[in-house]
Amino acid sequence: MRIETCSFCSSPVYPGHGTCFVRNDCKIFQFCRSKCHKAFKKKRNPRKVKWTKAYRRTRGKDLTNDASLEFEKKRNCPIKYDRQVWEKTVKAIQRIDEIKTKRHNQFIMNRLKVGKKVEKEADIREVKKNINLIKSPAAGLIQRREEEQIVEVMPEENQQMEEV
Repeated sequence: MRIETCSFCSSPVYPGHGTCFVRNDCKIFQFCRSKCHKAFKKKRNPRKVKWTKAYRRTRGKDLTNDASLEFEKKRNCPIKYDRQVWEKTVKAIQRIDEIKTKRHNQFIMNRLKVGKKVEKEADIREVKKNINLIKSPAAGLIQRREEEQIVEVMPEENQQMEEV
C-alpha cells in the first residue's frame, strides 16, 4: 500500500480514503476530501487558496529549497528484499526526520525574527512620536533632590538669621 498525496492541497491520502478522479487523457488525480475535489472541479488555483501547501510555499511560509525534501519523491524501481538494506533504510528515515524537524524549527525562528524586528521598529517610532507623554522616572528624582537641597539650605539660613 502506498500513501499518495492530494493533487490539490498536497496532504497525504491514506489507502481507503479520499477520492480518485481519472481524466480523459488517463491522468489520475487523488483527493484527500471532497473539499479538494470540489475546488479542483471549480478550477481553483491551489497557489491562491490559503489552506493549501502550494499557497504556503509560494508565500514563503514553508520550506521549499531543502535537500531533505528530495527524499519524499516517489521511486518506482523495485528492489529485492534484504534485511540489512531495510534496517539501514529505517535508520536513514529516522535521521532524515530529525534533520527535517531541526531545519523546519530554524526556518520558523528565522521568520519570527523578522516580525519581532519590525514590531520593535514600530514601537521605537511610536515612542519617538509620543515622547512628551512619557515622564522619565529619573527626571522626578532630579527634581526631588533639588527640593531636598533647598529644604536643607533653608534651615541653615534660618539658624544664621536667628544668630544675628
